[in-house]
Amino acid sequence: MYGQLTTGRPAGRPATVPSGSETTAAVPGTAPAGTVPSGATDAEHRPGRARRLAALARREAPRTALAAVAGLALGLAFPPYGLWPLSLVAVAALSLLTHGRRARQGAWTGFAFGLPFFLLLLKWLHVVGWDAVVGLSLAESLFVVLMGAGLALTSRLPGWPLWAACLWVAQEWARDRLPFGGFPWGRLAFANTGSPFTPLAALGGAPLVTFAVALAGTLLAATAAGLWGLRRGAGQRGLVRTLEAFGLAAAVTLVGLAVPVPTKADDSVRIAVVQGNVQRPGMDFLGRPMKILDNHATATEKLADDVRHHRVPKPDLVIWPENSSDLDPYQFPQAYDRIDAAVKAIGVPVLVGALVDHPTKPGYVYNEGIVWDPKTGPGASYTKQHPVPFGEYVPFREQLSKIITRFKRVPRNFYPGDHTGLLKVGPAKLGDVICFEVAYDQIVHDTAVSGARALVVQTNNATYGRSGQPEQQLAMSKLRAVEHGRAVVTAATSGISAVVAPDGTITHQIPEFTQGVVSARIPLRDETTFADRVGAAPEWVLAIVGVLSCGAAVIAGRRGRTKDEKGQQ
Repeated sequence: MYGQLTTGRPAGRPATVPSGSETTAAVPGTAPAGTVPSGATDAEHRPGRARRLAALARREAPRTALAAVAGLALGLAFPPYGLWPLSLVAVAALSLLTHGRRARQGAWTGFAFGLPFFLLLLKWLHVVGWDAVVGLSLAESLFVVLMGAGLALTSRLPGWPLWAACLWVAQEWARDRLPFGGFPWGRLAFANTGSPFTPLAALGGAPLVTFAVALAGTLLAATAAGLWGLRRGAGQRGLVRTLEAFGLAAAVTLVGLAVPVPTKADDSVRIAVVQGNVQRPGMDFLGRPMKILDNHATATEKLADDVRHHRVPKPDLVIWPENSSDLDPYQFPQAYDRIDAAVKAIGVPVLVGALVDHPTKPGYVYNEGIVWDPKTGPGASYTKQHPVPFGEYVPFREQLSKIITRFKRVPRNFYPGDHTGLLKVGPAKLGDVICFEVAYDQIVHDTAVSGARALVVQTNNATYGRSGQPEQQLAMSKLRAVEHGRAVVTAATSGISAVVAPDGTITHQIPEFTQGVVSARIPLRDETTFADRVGAAPEWVLAIVGVLSCGAAVIAGRRGRTKDEKGQQ
């Protein structure tokens, strides 16, 4: 369908074997060509092998360097930089660099692309340790290695830009689930939360946005390949294909602007989001016991004073962030009393974030959002379903803690919840998700379709303050707002607390490491989006098509080699 780049000998065809008199005969008393003489040692052949490896490294160095630059460009497409057009450029570059290559060459190019990308994207983990940055980046890059191999294979098929886009979805599908429940950071969709592609989330969620971005990028690669062919005299047919590819790339980029994003409110509620702040950023953000709790209680009491003096309207409910109580209020009476006093002062229900000891499993703790009523005290709660591996629990703790002593700083394992976060807070049914859960499609989808009329993200980003991580997480809230047609309220201990409208625009925001309160009226909606109704089906279909396209490429390659061999006989 689209032009292919010519790279040396045609893909899949073996080098021509000399026949008859062209074959070198063995000289009596000498070993046949290509065999190792008796008594030869490995050392005698190491120089030849080293020269071949050096030649291979020199030959691949330019392509490897370009792949690394493309990976860094993709990193710049994400917050805090937010240069989303670079996501198209990066996808196009990787497609061109793997085009017509062997699978293992594509795999290496994928690694050269993926590692710099993740190092730049995840550098906020350096507060834990640069070894954590490198280790996680290496692990995530392995998925791009497989995708690079797939891109190389499918580049030989007609319509290769489509199969390449499906492979991007397949790569994210796997990375979002494996291992230990996956790590969805770095999805193309999360770099495009304020681009023409964003409205597509209302139709097929984050996977459809990723697919559209990848398809537009691969079509741009096909355009570049076509232009290269025109320089080499591809003729009128090549010109038509090049114009086709460019036109389709433009259409895919702009089609999202025609997608309606439902925003009409069925009702509304006035909320207040409290950002109490922390003593210091980093691993030791907690400070002295009760400090963070006192910050949020004090800010709430100040809000109550402003309400009494008619400086601000009274909210219908108040939202505190994750870990806003640094002590278990059920175990520490001083924590219970401090929360209760603040809630009574404001006189409306407050959604409190707290760590609560597991009642029957010593050493385990719940990460909860608790609805605290000014009259009846603590009531319904939501427990985080997806604790972060190696951050909120340590797999194989006994073995790994002997090797990596830093894991001892995670003294207790978080115990996962078993139900969605649909909570009635005052007059509103809210869907609560906690921190990194906003990155996981299924958790947010299940919460939205359970009856939530708005979504709340309780988070604590104090460890990664001023590192770019809070901006990356807020971008996910913007995409979720469009995907589910719901207002999304992000409450953070140290920032960034914000209110996102159902169309993905940020209407209110508190800067990082600032104590403050956001007062806003948010829409409550009952209508579900098409993305809510189809769920994960688009992702599964696109991912399966991507995998099957690799199988088709392997079969086509074998058939091509068989024909070549028959033609030479």
